[in-house]
Amino acid sequence: MTSRDAPRGGVRRRTVLGGAAAAGLALAGCADRGGGAPRVRKRGQRITLTFWSWVPGIDGPVDLWNRRHPEVRVKVEKVSAVNGEQYAKMHAAIKAGNPPDLGQIEFPVIPGFLMDNGLRDLAPLGAARHRAAFVAWQWRQSVLGPGIYAIPQASGPMGLFVRQDLFDRWGVRVPGTWEEYAAAAEAVRRHGAWIETFAPANGNRFAGLAWQAGAKWFASDGDTWIVHLDDEPTRRVADFWEGLVRRGLVKTIPDRRDAWYRDIQTGAIPAWVGASWGDALLAGNAPGTKGGWRAAPLPQWHPGDRAFANWGGSTIAVFAAAPYPRDALDFALWLNTDPESIALLVKGGYGFPSVTSGYRATDLDAEADFFGGQAYSAVFADAGAHVDTGWQWGPGVDALFAQLGDAFTDALADGSSFRSALVKVQRQTVADLRDQGLKAESGA
Repeated sequence: MTSRDAPRGGVRRRTVLGGAAAAGLALAGCADRGGGAPRVRKRGQRITLTFWSWVPGIDGPVDLWNRRHPEVRVKVEKVSAVNGEQYAKMHAAIKAGNPPDLGQIEFPVIPGFLMDNGLRDLAPLGAARHRAAFVAWQWRQSVLGPGIYAIPQASGPMGLFVRQDLFDRWGVRVPGTWEEYAAAAEAVRRHGAWIETFAPANGNRFAGLAWQAGAKWFASDGDTWIVHLDDEPTRRVADFWEGLVRRGLVKTIPDRRDAWYRDIQTGAIPAWVGASWGDALLAGNAPGTKGGWRAAPLPQWHPGDRAFANWGGSTIAVFAAAPYPRDALDFALWLNTDPESIALLVKGGYGFPSVTSGYRATDLDAEADFFGGQAYSAVFADAGAHVDTGWQWGPGVDALFAQLGDAFTDALADGSSFRSALVKVQRQTVADLRDQGLKAESGA
């Protein structure tokens, strides 16, 4: 790849890193197109930036920005977040040379966009000066080596939602450990319900559960990716949920689909291991259960532990082809730090803010009545403060999630073990990385 071929402003594939501490992982080839030389907007010049997002209520803060910044108008275009449709559209736009200026991108898929040379490195634009405004571990989700590739917006610290009214009626204790969770599942089943579902296709949630257990799916050794999806913590999680499935203590229907919402509404499923953003989801889809729900900390593997993880979380990235990246960065920073913008995002239900100030946890208790008056966001604030910061993502996570879902679905159908599903996806992931020209090995 010659200097003429190299993207100017977008990250090269050869500089995609295994983690913030890595020196650099060699990647073969380069994308067809990268970012052109950035332009500097002249005084008084009016421009329009296009922003692809699926966040609820995003129009409110964008309208506020447009009123305050008439020279730099932002146009929101909504994209579907179902089954990764938004990312397929973004990758296609990058390859076609016509991506938007900015896009909503979740933590796990950032490395995949770097493989496309799709994102602008914001470090040369001074993004590092704003590091202290954000939760440290969330800031690091977008920092790879010396590069900064997005501005964090919100996270999804995990917890346990329970129908406290039904648990009380049935004499079931809210579990504080996974052992107690299994006991609660038995008790709930005796009353004709299932404590919840193991959704086989939900690789993102399974990753969060493995994260909490201490798993490390991706690491780097020099210029080589080390992939270890079947490490001991992940096996522990797989064994636990397989045991519940085989004993008939949980359902295996997809979560956040019609059948699951019906079970949530009727009490057939009275609990859910979810994330902070689940408050609006439950309130919006099970209004008849208002007042019965409570939020509790994620069950622990050992009594007294304080291990937590994240499910979801997103950033605002500037695409490499954006002609005015400095203005795009200014908008991304304002959107995620301005107190009035944060208030509007919170009102819209966008998640748990990545910014460290400008709001209180109680500001996020928008569904307090649904949760019986509980100040439930304090549960997730504490979880977010104790997330294991050693977790890192690697490239191709969207494909990994799909393969994991297929493997678990096959295991449910043919009776094979969940551990065998992990081994299968481990092999597939290593092969996929090698097919992309990366050096990859299985973890010991």
